[in-house]
Amino acid sequence: MSEVRTPAQIEAEIARRRQDLAATLDELAVRVHPVTIARDTKAKAVSAVDRTVGQAYVAANRAVTRARAQFVTDEGAPRPERIIPAAVAGVALIAAVAGLSMRARRR
Repeated sequence: MSEVRTPAQIEAEIARRRQDLAATLDELAVRVHPVTIARDTKAKAVSAVDRTVGQAYVAANRAVTRARAQFVTDEGAPRPERIIPAAVAGVALIAAVAGLSMRARRR
């Protein structure tokens, strides 16, 4: 059998549900407010930028560590057999660029 409720119980239930509905509507109003949407979007964008910057930093740090490992031993001593050819190649590249630049100026 169904439970018999008094008019006072029904009114109390209606009042409680009305309060619940009002709270839900207030929450929805806050969620769809333009300021709230803008703040949430900004927070997501900042988070994405922070994550991207962090990943870029890790990648750059890894690249520097790998490059350094080519010219320095694990103990920190320089590797002349790798430094000298790299330095010669760098000087040759600079000389070639300077030569081409001077040649272009003469024309």
